[in-house]
Amino acid sequence: MEVSVTQPSTSVEARISPWRIILFYGIAIAISNLFRFDLFELNGRLGDWSGLGYVIIRNVLEGSGVFIGALVGIYLLKQARPVGISFWGTSRRSVLLMAAVPFVLITVIGLRNTHGINVHLFGAVATVAVLIYCTMEEYAWRGYLQQELTGLQHKLKFVVIGALWYFWHLSFLENTDVLANVLFFGTLVVGSWGIGQVAVLTRSIGASACFHFVVNITFFNVFFHKAFDPLMLAAVIAGCIIAWIIILKEWKS
Repeated sequence: MEVSVTQPSTSVEARISPWRIILFYGIAIAISNLFRFDLFELNGRLGDWSGLGYVIIRNVLEGSGVFIGALVGIYLLKQARPVGISFWGTSRRSVLLMAAVPFVLITVIGLRNTHGINVHLFGAVATVAVLIYCTMEEYAWRGYLQQELTGLQHKLKFVVIGALWYFWHLSFLENTDVLANVLFFGTLVVGSWGIGQVAVLTRSIGASACFHFVVNITFFNVFFHKAFDPLMLAAVIAGCIIAWIIILKEWKS
C-alpha cells in the first residue's frame, strides 16, 4: 500500500518506471478511445439491442482500454515491488455496503429511459454497469498509477494522476471551450486527491470506485443526466456521500 508522505522517497523500491507508465497509458488511450469515439460505429448496432444490453456493453467497452493497461502495469509493477491495494482492501463488508447504497437508492427511485424498460430495473442495471466501469478506471488510477508514483512528492503525485486522467478522456477534441476544459482538468486533479485519500485509508479499489461513481454521474453519464433532474441527482449524491462517510468512519475505527 502507498503510505502518505510529504517528501519524495529515495528508496529503490519506490523508483518510478517511465516505461511502465508509457505502456499502461498507450494501451489505455488506444483501446478506450476506439470505443469512446465510436470508430467502429458500434453505437448504432448496440442501439438495436435491448436498452439493458446497450448500457452494460457500452460502459464495459469504454473502460476496457484503461483496465487492460492497468492490469499490464500492475503485473509489471509487482515484479519490481509489492502492491498493497486490492479490490476489497481491508474490509469486504464495507465495500459491499458502500456499493449497496447507490444501488438501493437508484433502484428505488428508478431511471427514466427511452427503451420502455421498467424504471426500477433500468436503474438497477445502469447502476451496476457504471460501478463496473468505475472499477475498471480505478484499477488504473489508484490500483496502478497511484502505486507507481509512490516516490513522488504528495501533491505533485495527484496533479500528475489528474493530468493523465484528463488527457486520457481526450475531451478537448470534442469540446474546445477553454474554460470548460480548465474546469474539467481541475475537477480531475481534485478528484484524484480525494479518491486517492480513500484508497490510502481503505487499500480498496472497490471503495475508490464508489466515490468515482459520484464523479461519473455528476459530470459525464448521459443515462443519469437524462433521467434525473438536478435536484434529484443532488439528493442521490448527497445520500451516497453521507452514507459512505459513516461507513468509512466505522472502517477506520
